[in-house]
Amino acid sequence: MRITVFGAAGAVGSRVVTEARRRGHDVTPVTRSERPGFVVADATDVDQVAGLARESDVVLSATRPAPGSEPDLVVTAKALLEGVRRSTARLIVVGGAATLRTPDGVLVHEVEGFPADILPIARACAEQHGVFTEESEVDWTYASPPAVIEPGVRTGRYRLGRDDLVVDDHGESTISLEDFAVALLDEVDHPRHRRTRFTAAY
Repeated sequence: MRITVFGAAGAVGSRVVTEARRRGHDVTPVTRSERPGFVVADATDVDQVAGLARESDVVLSATRPAPGSEPDLVVTAKALLEGVRRSTARLIVVGGAATLRTPDGVLVHEVEGFPADILPIARACAEQHGVFTEESEVDWTYASPPAVIEPGVRTGRYRLGRDDLVVDDHGESTISLEDFAVALLDEVDHPRHRRTRFTAAY
């Protein structure tokens, strides 16, 4: 399968590239700046997205804006959708956990005491998710990470959810970046969440 990965040098994107190649897929890793072995393109440029999407079966975006540029998430979401619309590719976007519900039924970014320093990106992720829920033509999937996602090991183990935070017996919601990449590639290989959102955690 031909997979284009935007944000391929990032924490999630780099692991997606590794997992996809491990499974034998033909991967085009994309970044915004020159890097050996990467294609240079901008996920906010509709024409560039469309050109890559036409050569792909799946476009997977794992871009993340720099602090202070959080509104770029919505701009990128709209550009990705419009670019992929001009192709036959599927679109999978790694978003945020902001709009997942906690076991108490409260949205993650509305929980009392939510860290103020990450509130801007959480709110931007909520707006980003809203862009996708209004889209009815493009074959999209929105992937929300759990509350905590960090470097670790690949176990191949995880549990899936839709709109609720997946928590363990201790109330923790975590996954390694490596296993989140496994969940993303499982969705690539065996689509189960078309035009909807999923999340994955231990």
